[in-house]
Amino acid sequence: MFPLTHLLIHPAALTLWDKTSGTWINVATILGGTLIGLVLTESLPDRMQRIITQGLGLLTLFLGVTLAGSLLKVKAGQIDGVIIGLLAIVLGGLLGEWWRIETQLQKVGNWLRDLVKGGGNFTEGFVAASLLFCIGPLAILGSLNNGLSGDHALLSIKSAMDGLASIALSSSYGIGVGFSSIAILLYQGGLSLCAGFLAQVLPDPANAPQVLLTSGVGGLMIMGLGLNLLKITQLSIAAFLPALLLAPVFCTIAQRLG
Repeated sequence: MFPLTHLLIHPAALTLWDKTSGTWINVATILGGTLIGLVLTESLPDRMQRIITQGLGLLTLFLGVTLAGSLLKVKAGQIDGVIIGLLAIVLGGLLGEWWRIETQLQKVGNWLRDLVKGGGNFTEGFVAASLLFCIGPLAILGSLNNGLSGDHALLSIKSAMDGLASIALSSSYGIGVGFSSIAILLYQGGLSLCAGFLAQVLPDPANAPQVLLTSGVGGLMIMGLGLNLLKITQLSIAAFLPALLLAPVFCTIAQRLG
């Protein structure tokens, strides 16, 4: 996992920019990467655009497998992390289907598409990029670190990765990828601003079983995104989003049951 830096500055002394600087950097790299991808789309033939997307799909699949391995590192009470992850992903998926989260996200994407008169695969790009950029430990740990100490080092690393991914995604899906920056702003910015409260609940987020389980479940979802990008199948990844909330809840319950 990625270590958090020690808190050197009292949170009350930090400005709004200090707490959210990494998120704004992330937004900028996504927008910049999208712009580059759109330019490349005009100059590269379809077969090369397809290769770029396949390369991103393979890397996404690898990252997902790596993150999913976090499930093997956790044992809450007498229950293995894999079992908790399974319960979270299945029940979370059922809830997501019941609440029609995938449909709601697509509606948001369609609304944005109509608002800016986007075309092509706008909604698909918005949904895929939003999920890819928001799921994962760097988003959580980087936002907490930024909000607690003003240090945006972890989010800067994530920003570079997201910027490169934006180039590949936008070359296939178009301008919708850039609008995923709205999801990043709301999600990471919100985590950074709530970092003080979350630090009281999880004094050591980098090693907390709840975070490891959330990362592991997120890894399973990222694996699904990789399969979608490779067009091996078409999974409803957004439907599994409730699993990211259920994983730490189930972990806490298992710990208390002993």
